[in-house]
Amino acid sequence: MAAARLLLRRAVRGVTRAGRLYSSEGAEGSAPKGNKAEKIPKIYTKTGDKGYSSTYTGERRPKDNLVFEALGTTDELTSAIGLAKEFCLDANLQCVAELEKIQCRLQDIGSNIATPLSSARESHKVNTSFNEDSVQELEQWIDKYTVQLPPLTSFILPSGGKASASLHVARAVCRRAERVTFKLLQTGEADSRVGKYLNRYN
Repeated sequence: MAAARLLLRRAVRGVTRAGRLYSSEGAEGSAPKGNKAEKIPKIYTKTGDKGYSSTYTGERRPKDNLVFEALGTTDELTSAIGLAKEFCLDANLQCVAELEKIQCRLQDIGSNIATPLSSARESHKVNTSFNEDSVQELEQWIDKYTVQLPPLTSFILPSGGKASASLHVARAVCRRAERVTFKLLQTGEADSRVGKYLNRYN
């Protein structure tokens, strides 16, 4: 996971650090002569090697806990939307800005999910609360695009080009994210507005 995030971060930025990692002598981590050596932080912690991870509240839970299952699925959804967004950009569709904002909202949802209410202090809740306005904004977007479409009279086969098909994939991933998160909501560990948002998107 850590390695994948590092590679993605480099790809997005389009930056190579090869010149910094290696000197002319080929020593890894050294800097050019005359310059102070650059300290390169490690992106892995080894704290999850025994199958446990930390929530935002500091709890240690097994990695197959519902919290991490919901987090992983919403992360997958964000990635699926990111791919769909690129196809929509190529097709010059109008929904690109909305898709990007949805990705940002999913980051907020991840923060809320990572803060189980059973162990959250008030400061945790303030920092990770999910706003009802986000649900209403999504409903407004749905209404805006619905009036532009012909009446739906039958089921739709996922297809219609790369942009359309990738949005169908994102929709299906969202339905799974909602199912997993609903189990978490039933235990009272997350904000009910998170469930509303995921329900609207799919």
